Amino acid sequence: MGKLRATPRRTLDSFPINGTNKIIKRNQLRLLIQLIPRHLSSLFSLIIFVFVFVSAGDAVLMRPPEPSKPSYIARVEKLVSDARGHVRVHVRWYYRPEESIEGRRQFHGSKEVFLSDHFDVQSADTIEGKCTVYSFKNYTKLESVGNEDFFCRFEYNSKTGSFTPDRVAVYCKCEMPYNPDDLMVQCEECSDWFHPACIDMTAEEAKRLDHFFCQTCSAEGQKKLQNSHAASKPSDTKAGTKRRRR
Repeated sequence: MGKLRATPRRTLDSFPINGTNKIIKRNQLRLLIQLIPRHLSSLFSLIIFVFVFVSAGDAVLMRPPEPSKPSYIARVEKLVSDARGHVRVHVRWYYRPEESIEGRRQFHGSKEVFLSDHFDVQSADTIEGKCTVYSFKNYTKLESVGNEDFFCRFEYNSKTGSFTPDRVAVYCKCEMPYNPDDLMVQCEECSDWFHPACIDMTAEEAKRLDHFFCQTCSAEGQKKLQNSHAASKPSDTKAGTKRRRR
């Protein structure tokens, strides 16, 4: 009797997971209810299973080993099914700032993650749901931020603790990178941004501002004004002298 040939591993285009962050619109739910015969609706309660399909390139939330910890965040590289039908997901981990060697710093946003060089293989059953990791620029344009919204502006080397890019624009007198969680005010002259606390101002005072000029621009403005007055004084003096001569 010949041996059964094992089914080779194959790469999947997508994999369905139970959706915990999928929203059914009211009109869709109403349509589903209408499809159920009236004589059955009184006997059975409506149970709706929503499946979310995960594909390569998607960002996902993955179940941590300890329930008290927040979900891990990863980017799906590929999905592979083995001979027994078990699906394994190849991922590239995102690190939270507190998981990096240097830890969380003042300019790190609460929803900031780093795309690391740490690749791994996990069971697809550990995927809790999908999330979205935006570019920094697109994240700052969001009108509202959801629980499954994150942003990434750095790639992280988990072995050396280094970041790419290693330099970003800095703002304010404190010369710190921009944290989208922090309130900042912009100078109308130089267009630089400042934290209210760094310019001896409360957040409430900053929110009430109609116009703002930083200390440097205000000083330069005063200097220009003084120079313009000084330049006009000789002509005024000459005119006065002429009048006195008359």
